[in-house]
Amino acid sequence: MKWTYISLISIALSVNAMAQERYNPVPNQPWKTNRTKHTVPLKEIKVIVGKDQIPPIYNPNFWSVKEASKTYFKHEPVIALEVEGEAKAYPLSILMYHEIVNDDIGGIPIIATYCPLCNAAIVFDRRVQKDGKTQTLTFGVSGMLRNSDMVMWDHETESWWQQITGEGIVGNYAGTDLELLPSLLISFEQFATSYPEGLVLSTNTGAFRSYGSNPYVNYDSSKPFLFRGKTDSRLPAMERIININISGQDFIYPLSIIEQKGVINDSPNGNNVVLFFQKGVKSAMDKSEIKYSRDVGAVTVYSPVLNGEILTFTVKDKVIKDTKTSSTWSITGKCIAGALSSEQLQPIIHGNHFAFAWLAVKPESQIYQP
Repeated sequence: MKWTYISLISIALSVNAMAQERYNPVPNQPWKTNRTKHTVPLKEIKVIVGKDQIPPIYNPNFWSVKEASKTYFKHEPVIALEVEGEAKAYPLSILMYHEIVNDDIGGIPIIATYCPLCNAAIVFDRRVQKDGKTQTLTFGVSGMLRNSDMVMWDHETESWWQQITGEGIVGNYAGTDLELLPSLLISFEQFATSYPEGLVLSTNTGAFRSYGSNPYVNYDSSKPFLFRGKTDSRLPAMERIININISGQDFIYPLSIIEQKGVINDSPNGNNVVLFFQKGVKSAMDKSEIKYSRDVGAVTVYSPVLNGEILTFTVKDKVIKDTKTSSTWSITGKCIAGALSSEQLQPIIHGNHFAFAWLAVKPESQIYQP
């Protein structure tokens, strides 16, 4: 029998997970982590593979949009980020195999992260404050999970961090939160249209991986993998959700509702937000080749306040417009036609995850009801 790389990884994940959960819930690798400091029970952290066996990217290489178009297909899901006029995209087809990219953009040190098991694509600032000093951290993949979510580690203190929230959970940085940065989970085509001068993470990673393939075939239509907790009965475990935090309260918008409505104008905790939906983004967790996966679309979140006025948005024939000027808006919050042409909505930090993963760490979240 010929074993593929994916088969071996799957077997290793299953065997290691069962062995570690039964015998050793805390890793016995030579960690320098200060385990006396932790904000969660250590028994909740499970060893799956060794430190950095899922290799993070420490020195990323990039292509121009034109160069990247030779490799990536137009509905390729990417994490998009713009800082100080510099835009970059990180395809999930690469992050699937590396999970973390240490990078700098617009003068800010960042990490682009993706946990396939939770479908959590998030960007953080790598700088943290402690004892009045700023420290820039370098992150790796610990090989551990908590609630089926990746646990990251930093090289400087070997503290462990929960990826889906950016919270330090074990070590000297336990209780410290990484700052989330506003990013978008959109398609390569949507990124290229809005940021034609942007840069796209290249496949020149220094590692041999089957980029474009999905080791977790049909995962987003099955059930959580390596999750031992109780799933929240309010939503299907694998429902995609958008979460936002307003004035300290977490709110959830199920993708099924967002897709049905196209645009949602809402005011959680009295703060105005608008959610846009647009088709054209493939699931990274469906077919064995991502380009053949089903279209799950893109959702982005913005403040509808522009020049002191609150705009209301509608969608008709897949075109997003504001009701005041009938200007046309893109999924990236840019006005592309009409009286408000060239205006840009302020993005609101949000997450795009599977429901089970978010509700495992934020069970008090309020779920949107239309």
